Amino acid sequence: MKILFVVNNFFCEGNGLDESARRTVKALRDAGQEVRVLSGKNLEDPNGEKPDYEMENFDFPLVQPMLSSFGYHFAKWKGPQIEEAVRWADVIHMEETFFLHRAAMKWALKLGKPIVGTYHVHPENIIFNTLGCRAGFLTCQLILRHWCHTFYRHYKYIQCPTENVRERLVRHRVKAHCFTLSNGVIPDKCIRPLTPPDDYFDENRPLDLIYIGRTAVEKDQPTLYKAIRLSKYAKRIRLHIAGRGPKLEQYTRMAEKLYEEGVVGYKPIIGYYNRDQLRKLAANADLAVHCAYIEVEGMSITEALQQAVVPVIATARYSGTSAYALDERSKFPSKNAKALAERIDYWFDHPKERWEMGFKYAESMNNYDINEVVAKRLIEMYKAALRK
Repeated sequence: MKILFVVNNFFCEGNGLDESARRTVKALRDAGQEVRVLSGKNLEDPNGEKPDYEMENFDFPLVQPMLSSFGYHFAKWKGPQIEEAVRWADVIHMEETFFLHRAAMKWALKLGKPIVGTYHVHPENIIFNTLGCRAGFLTCQLILRHWCHTFYRHYKYIQCPTENVRERLVRHRVKAHCFTLSNGVIPDKCIRPLTPPDDYFDENRPLDLIYIGRTAVEKDQPTLYKAIRLSKYAKRIRLHIAGRGPKLEQYTRMAEKLYEEGVVGYKPIIGYYNRDQLRKLAANADLAVHCAYIEVEGMSITEALQQAVVPVIATARYSGTSAYALDERSKFPSKNAKALAERIDYWFDHPKERWEMGFKYAESMNNYDINEVVAKRLIEMYKAALRK
């Protein structure tokens, strides 16, 4: 089966959408499928890997610096490569709903090629970061309605990474068959030792609390900072923020104030980590917090869970990340710093229980194995699309 992935930039680092696309393409190829990519140029390494069908990149006037801070780039949407790519494929897999994808969709419809897609981005992810939160609910609803009318009505299937996403599309009466399937995680060995270190129960040792994710408005790191101020363990908390984004400077300053004002006893550690560094960070962490109130799936937290760290995850109308929580002790209402502080204190009050629960979280990640779970179901989806 010949599968074409259409994605603006397949090579962007620090962007969850593109990282997911790369993982999925590799898993499908490992499963014996023939997969090609229609994408913009590799800006991360101009001399490195190239897409099978390479488009020029497009810089949006005025807002490109902000888009680049998200690790996001657009591809141009005119060129003979688009027709060539679509003619080659049996199935077209759309990773986004933008200009390049509309051009590829027109050729797919003209040539009678089935189209499927993955819902990767909420309209709020775009609007809140470009126009601000005050842009309003109506603007986001209009964008989603546009996506449904322009794109989704032509799709056979839509992969919804969480049930939260599927329910949202169903409310908009999308005609395509929407099914819930995680973007999946790369199987990773848990390097946390089975028994706690000698100082684990020491009441004076630092408590390592990690937040993995972009520093962006919808990720809501400030709620964590407020919660730390309310925690009875504040003095012992050593905060690690792993990520970068448009709010990096502002959020770094807010985190550093916790130390300068004597709220925490350790200076926050903030930076970008590669996969190996994240693995080590998570394996030594005591707690992982995820505050985002706009999140399709939140794959960043899975890297922590694979290393047997207990999470505390925000629940919100347009966030599906709390699906990873195994019980209510690991959930809190989004933007509620007091509730988050209570969950943090609960887990720090119960170190033995926290250690044991961490390994249950690590085991739960087997349900999201990209090779054993995701790739197989995607292949079934492609076959069904061809039958239709």
